[in-house]
Amino acid sequence: MKKKFSSIAGVTLIEILIGLIISVIMMGAMYTSYSVVNSTYSQITDKAKISQSGRDIIGMLMRDVRMGGYKYFNDNIKTDSVNHAPLVITKRSGAATPIDCDKLEIVYGSVDYDKNKAVDKRYTYTKYKITYQCKPSTIIDKAVAGGNTKIQAFAIYKSKQKWDASGTGSWADPTTDGNDKTYPDQKIIDYVQDLVFLATDENGRIISPPPNPSKNHNVDKLYSIKTIDIALTMRSKNNFFKSSKSRTTHALSDTGRNITKTDKYLRDTITVSAHARNLGLQ
Repeated sequence: MKKKFSSIAGVTLIEILIGLIISVIMMGAMYTSYSVVNSTYSQITDKAKISQSGRDIIGMLMRDVRMGGYKYFNDNIKTDSVNHAPLVITKRSGAATPIDCDKLEIVYGSVDYDKNKAVDKRYTYTKYKITYQCKPSTIIDKAVAGGNTKIQAFAIYKSKQKWDASGTGSWADPTTDGNDKTYPDQKIIDYVQDLVFLATDENGRIISPPPNPSKNHNVDKLYSIKTIDIALTMRSKNNFFKSSKSRTTHALSDTGRNITKTDKYLRDTITVSAHARNLGLQ
């Protein structure tokens, strides 16, 4: 006996549409969840990159600051207070656009070894100067039309020079001195918003202005520096926050250097104290 057509089970068009709607809602919810998780992950990754990059530079600075003023026991190089001051901070001028950062010069003694020379002449004492300074970033801001506007940030450059004791009695040009240990300005990090150096004495007081023989500032305190407080402020490469609003990044000690910007970028400041452990050897 044949079944009646009306008794055959099936799915109506309305039921199909309801199923499609439910599927779309579920897929939308899944996509929204994925977008939130992915956005959060990207933010965490960006913040971690900023922090890691900043700490790498801070570690480099701390190692070099500790070398300031170091000299070997038999070092007999004739020195002067202007060219061989162990740690010299030059505060930002405020004339550049954007306003530049602080500059730090570190001088320390070293020794060169040449096994091909006579035994009593294999060791040659010398001095090196390391300089940290900021220069305006050369990265193009893609958010600005025209392709000619650079981002409002700095890059930190580092150089190393050797003292020419036998010749001109000055710091040699690293591009022509024939020394594989020296180098001209090299960019070590970008997206920097500010770099602050503060010299403090044995009582933890800030020496202001910092000792600087070329400017005749607190020259009598050149060897009284016990620590250099360092504050490095960096900016994220891409937009970090969802909304653009005024945010203030507070500077170290000087409120005049607070950074207030209205945008979506994250700014993070790393602050440490580097001990000038070798100044007492002078």
